[in-house]
Amino acid sequence: MGLVTWSVGVLFLSTLLLCSADVHHYEFFVRESNFKKMCNTSTLLVVNNSYPGPEIRVHRGDTVFVNVHNRGKYGFTIHWHGVKQPRNPWFDGPEFITQCPIRPRTNFTYKIILSEEIGTLWWHAHSDWTRGSVHGAIVILPAENETSPFPTPDGEQTIILESWYNGNFKKIIDKALAAGTPPPQPDAYAINGHLGDTYGCPTDTIFRMEVDYEKTYLLRIINAAMNEQQFFTIMNHTLTVVAVDASYVRRFKSDYILISPGQTMDVLVSANQNAGQYYMATRPFSDSDVPPVDFITTGIFQYTNFVGGSNASLITLPAMNNTDAMLNFISRIRNTNVTQNPPINVPVDTDINRRVFITLAVNDLPCKNSKCVVSDGFAASLNNVSFVYPHIDVLQAYYRNIRGVFAENFPFLPPEFYDFTGNLTGVVSAVEVGTRAICVNYGDAVEIVLQSTQMGAGGSHPIHLHGYSFYWVGAGFGNFNGETDPSTYNLVDPPLMNTIDVPGTGWVAIRFFANNPGVWYMHCHFERHTSWGMSTVLIVRNGSTIETSIRPRPSTMPRCHRT
Repeated sequence: MGLVTWSVGVLFLSTLLLCSADVHHYEFFVRESNFKKMCNTSTLLVVNNSYPGPEIRVHRGDTVFVNVHNRGKYGFTIHWHGVKQPRNPWFDGPEFITQCPIRPRTNFTYKIILSEEIGTLWWHAHSDWTRGSVHGAIVILPAENETSPFPTPDGEQTIILESWYNGNFKKIIDKALAAGTPPPQPDAYAINGHLGDTYGCPTDTIFRMEVDYEKTYLLRIINAAMNEQQFFTIMNHTLTVVAVDASYVRRFKSDYILISPGQTMDVLVSANQNAGQYYMATRPFSDSDVPPVDFITTGIFQYTNFVGGSNASLITLPAMNNTDAMLNFISRIRNTNVTQNPPINVPVDTDINRRVFITLAVNDLPCKNSKCVVSDGFAASLNNVSFVYPHIDVLQAYYRNIRGVFAENFPFLPPEFYDFTGNLTGVVSAVEVGTRAICVNYGDAVEIVLQSTQMGAGGSHPIHLHGYSFYWVGAGFGNFNGETDPSTYNLVDPPLMNTIDVPGTGWVAIRFFANNPGVWYMHCHFERHTSWGMSTVLIVRNGSTIETSIRPRPSTMPRCHRT
């Protein structure tokens, strides 16, 4: 019954969108360019010589073609983060999951099919650490026959939070993986490519947003940082959250937001204070035993025609380890039953026919590379399986029934149960490496419980699922209890999200209907964890009709080296 209700709602929404859908074309030229920051010059792979890259601006239900020209020295792919790509996994983008890399001196055109997404998403490279410099915003405006469920703002501004390294992102992770050591911490954080005024280099620039008194602005905030959740605030101004991950939420006010890597938030702010310059600022949040560097990066929220200075001592943000501030913010995120959202259709207990319980851990494995400087290198795992990228993409192997590329036997339970968030003395969990997928049938009602562990340094994990928005129905601290914790689930107004943060000493539960056939990547959006293997693949088998099956494989897909 739940799937039927969902289908009727989406069919109605799709009919409205098709009445005014448009087609857009973009050209992305990806090459290395030099950028000077922190009084150093770094060479980055970027799109159209821009850091961050160009913004894609469309309406809900549109189709976008992006022709990507690789003018760099190595292959890469691009992912359209949060776009569901209905029945169209071929153009989702993660390297060796749905395609092989775009080779140097070649080009590849992506077809991006938008459906019910609304608000702000983003695009980024999905190869090694290249997303650190290859990324940009996707702004999805209401369809021509739609309005937003809040008063039309007087203006808007995209704000991308980033990690800055004095070096090339791919070289940084390649060196760390070869040595078996953790990658270095970032040298700074950035707002729209600007480092602000806190890092000591006189030539660094600061991002400025000019506003008019008594006008209201929509901020489209994206966390593109590599490994850091971020607090964000504008001094003396109240933020009103209206959307998360391209889905409207019940509006609520806060002095700050907390946003995880991969997440997007739409926020309203009114310029209702005395004319002046006010700092906007960002700093990391962490509940790990090995936290990131605690830098504060600044921007300026500047009233028109005001001339004067700002005072760095006025910056107030929650402390980096302020778990109460984190909980206070995320606990207020709720779905809203507005016509611009798909009808709320949460799988209920009697719907669920596929349950998966996944533990998240940082582990170690023998380092066998000739460049190793340690005997055991870092690994990461889901249910003690550390993901290995195959030599051709999983989607091609699945579609063509090529054997030996992946296995359909990802464990639906951890191999052993222990006090995941407690004392691990004596716990030695064996880690295996492999390319193992979660397989479900079209139409299955799926529940996935994600459980953090204290393996490694512990800490949060922002988990992103491609091809889907899911309902975040539950969360808690300690070890998940399958008998009692489901009674605490929110099945009334859980938010729709594509990236969910699993707290460092706790768990989250998500639910969704498997209504998008294809091969979809699921991984931690801390890049160091993905590089170490904290990922898997969700395969949703075809339904019984053409409309419930994967679209045919395009003839233009990049070739893999071994095919």
